[in-house]
Amino acid sequence: MKDKKVLIISSEVVPYLPQTDQALNSFQIPKKINEKGGQTRIFMPRYGLINERRHQLHEVIRLSGMNLVVNDMDMPLIIKVASIPKERMQVYFIDNEEYFKRRALLHDAQGKCFKDNDERMIFFTKGVVETVKKLNWSPDIIHLHGWFTSLFPLYLKTYYKDEPLFAESKIISSLYGPDFEAPFSKKFQEKVAFDKIDPEHIEELKKASYEALTSIAIKHSDGVIMSDEKLPETVVSEVKKSKKPNLDFTQSKDEEVYIDFYSQKF
Repeated sequence: MKDKKVLIISSEVVPYLPQTDQALNSFQIPKKINEKGGQTRIFMPRYGLINERRHQLHEVIRLSGMNLVVNDMDMPLIIKVASIPKERMQVYFIDNEEYFKRRALLHDAQGKCFKDNDERMIFFTKGVVETVKKLNWSPDIIHLHGWFTSLFPLYLKTYYKDEPLFAESKIISSLYGPDFEAPFSKKFQEKVAFDKIDPEHIEELKKASYEALTSIAIKHSDGVIMSDEKLPETVVSEVKKSKKPNLDFTQSKDEEVYIDFYSQKF
């Protein structure tokens, strides 16, 4: 594991957000990687409820300033960074006034997904990739956490397929249980298709459901981790049918297993 570069991308990370399984994994796994001599970078959205003063976030001017095109709209990208106290772990925050200023994560007060989560996902995906390009940091492993990151495997293998920085990167998706029911967008496929991604790759996005997003992630990832014991049976079945390297829920509870998984399978 020594000197292996692992990019962690998640919609939730401790200590910036409450301790869900995903937020804890997104902290504990890179911590273990660092202990084993690996290198990590962590990326997450900068939601409005994150206290910037308490966590000492500051904008990185040399990384901010570019505009990202989302569904034919120019959206300014702001990059902020912080260090997790007592750990050698740096966290980069993807920010934009339109998408991430609100004091909520991915759901409104009634528990329904925000209707613009489709655009937020596209912006977050492009924002992370473009920032890593500016850092000129080529990851050996890209480890994704949660359905909000499900576009990364698709974009890296289509939209960014000619980007040399990621040519050797292996993509692992950690799947967590569903936290919404009704699809949140009727134009998700159309918005992704704007980036000239082949329609056959995004057929599932005609319906922005949890199952569709998970299917997109499984299809384009190199490995899958079932990080929730309550994953729908259809998702578990799709992981097994994919025949890609995977860990089940029991295995996913041990951080040491991740080190072996990275080293032996990729």
